[in-house]
Amino acid sequence: MIAQLNRSFNRLADHQDTGILLLRLTIGILLLFHGVAKIEHGVGWIVQMLQAAGLPGFIAYGVYIGEVVAPILIILGVFTRISGLIAAFTLVVATLMVGIGNFFTLTKVGAWALEVEVEALYFFGGLIITLVGSGRYSVVSNPDYR
Repeated sequence: MIAQLNRSFNRLADHQDTGILLLRLTIGILLLFHGVAKIEHGVGWIVQMLQAAGLPGFIAYGVYIGEVVAPILIILGVFTRISGLIAAFTLVVATLMVGIGNFFTLTKVGAWALEVEVEALYFFGGLIITLVGSGRYSVVSNPDYR
């Protein structure tokens, strides 16, 4: 009886392409919010952080690719795999830049001070999108552009 209920539920819930679309929309839209904030407020603080670390400041403008262009492409289902990888890479860089000071630090209750739950969600979301692609739902029908 339980197996039959499970089979029935599986038939009802078996919508992989819809699941991929929902994943793309979730990661793309939420990451795009960060990009919009960079558009509105600029990346000057990132330039300063990079220069303080001895890196060229112009690298900061790459955030527009990772937090604006890549999420839009993910949402649309265009060049989805490479866009997912760019999004994942962007989150690795952001985590290293902002959180590296807390990498070997513990909080008062013994938890890891590097709070990366959200960053990890975006990173693994981007990585999963890289692995699964756009699915069936995309604004382009040519698979070479998905």
